[in-house]
Amino acid sequence: MKQEFYTLGAFEFAADVQIIKGKLESEGIPVFLKDENTINTDPLISQAIGGVKLQVYTRDKDRALNIYNEIRSYAQDSQGNLISCPNCKAQRSEVYYSRKGIINKLFPFLEKKKYKCLKCNMITQP
Repeated sequence: MKQEFYTLGAFEFAADVQIIKGKLESEGIPVFLKDENTINTDPLISQAIGGVKLQVYTRDKDRALNIYNEIRSYAQDSQGNLISCPNCKAQRSEVYYSRKGIINKLFPFLEKKKYKCLKCNMITQP
């Protein structure tokens, strides 16, 4: 029987995902880290392949999302304040890279930082 996976999030470094992985596993949710070994071998390609993907079985998606949303850290400005969405005013944004265009695909570190609101999905630039 083939199992389908749901990706909860992607992280630049494998170490960034370990706390969340541990919390989900302690709640009885099996966790898979896609591309973890690749990034541990060569961390410089993390942005190019989209980081380490935190995945759970689709059947565990809702429970895992609730736990993940309780403990995740959201984007902060240079003073440590949470980024507010200009559309819905929620303080639940993550760094977002669209990787559109050949230059951004070849050199992802050249793309300007953007933020994606997790409540209304609006993408903004600081």
